[in-house]
Amino acid sequence: MASEEAAVAMVNYYASAPPTIRNQPVFIQYSTHRELKTDNLTNQRAPGALHAISAAAVHSGNMSSGDGRGLVPAPSPVLRIIVENLFYPVTLEVLQQIFSKFGSVLKIITFTRNNQFQALLQFSDAVHAQHAKASLDGQNIYNGCCTLRIDFSKLSALNVKYNNDKSRDFTRTDLPTGELEPATAAFGVALPPYGAAAFPPTFHQHTGLPVAAVPGSLVSPPRVALQVAPPAVHSVLLVSNLNPEKVSPHCLFILFGVYGDVQRVKILFNKKENALVQMSDGTQAQLAMSHLNGQRLHGNVIRVTLSKHPVVQLPRGGAGQEEQALTQDFSGSTLHRFKKPGSKNFNNIFPPSATLHLSNIPSSVCEDALKDLFSSRGFTVKAFKFFQKDRKMALMQLASVEEAIEALIELHDHQLDHNQHLRVSFSKSTI
Repeated sequence: MASEEAAVAMVNYYASAPPTIRNQPVFIQYSTHRELKTDNLTNQRAPGALHAISAAAVHSGNMSSGDGRGLVPAPSPVLRIIVENLFYPVTLEVLQQIFSKFGSVLKIITFTRNNQFQALLQFSDAVHAQHAKASLDGQNIYNGCCTLRIDFSKLSALNVKYNNDKSRDFTRTDLPTGELEPATAAFGVALPPYGAAAFPPTFHQHTGLPVAAVPGSLVSPPRVALQVAPPAVHSVLLVSNLNPEKVSPHCLFILFGVYGDVQRVKILFNKKENALVQMSDGTQAQLAMSHLNGQRLHGNVIRVTLSKHPVVQLPRGGAGQEEQALTQDFSGSTLHRFKKPGSKNFNNIFPPSATLHLSNIPSSVCEDALKDLFSSRGFTVKAFKFFQKDRKMALMQLASVEEAIEALIELHDHQLDHNQHLRVSFSKSTI
């Protein structure tokens, strides 16, 4: 991508809804590479591998979709999983929780072989299996232990006989539990209890995570490396280190509204340097957090983190006037930038910068009038330029990013004539 901000915006945007190409989900993640080099392909393993795959696909004439398009298919929808360093029990449910993030898990069989806890797991599609293997091979389920080693199985499908804590067919609820043969696994051979089989887990009443039940150790629930219990994607942000003398709900509404549609803002009554900002969804909250955390507002470097609150509560009837004024509901505001699906504003989300993008400028308003508007509010105009093709838009460069943030807050929606209001955004360009 052209910038790290663009990459962040792209990953955040597609995190909640992976796009599909030819009916296949496409997963977008950060790479460990800082940049791509294309000048010396012989030293680049990735382009070389892609070239080899493409060449093999073209040569075989038999690609994944069967119509001459796409890449070579994954070997099998069935993965063979070995869990090494099994310090905590790993259950069938834990495996299903982890792997179902990559696609529909149809069947799982767990067993012990060569004193190792293993599993066979069948996805609905080989592409999902391929992505799960690429993402999870070598990862720890819990911090520092329970390491996943993943290969493709030679089997193309699993035959599950029983639905119990060792094997499960998620497509069939009619299978027996096989409880008359407690020591018999799905393969029909007796297996000694080991690992998760020997120490069935108990679950923590608050977190829902397995509590280690290894004899001789009494430990609290282990920290989860692979987010076995995925956190809820909250849309409420906690903004701290605000300047209590200058901050207002409307000020935060305008600033955070650059990155999403703000529903409610609450400045904490007993701690006015802190505020809660509720965005429309978790993706917008992540966008606002990534762009505004660490920025300077009213002289203070603000901190933006996800809040534990699922929503911002409105004051109760008995609240005083000041407390009621500190909480505002903006859900019906006409200033929401993203209420129209597919709005072009989604393509113009940039981090705070000293250069502002001005739009909705009436033909009657000249350059000097706009400069005077900003300078009369105490802002230093360094440069100004109308767009050549569209005089309704212009770029204005101020003295600093902090000044541009405050100018956007103060002058976005400023009335320029009887029916047109100025629109202010951050620009990726410089003058």
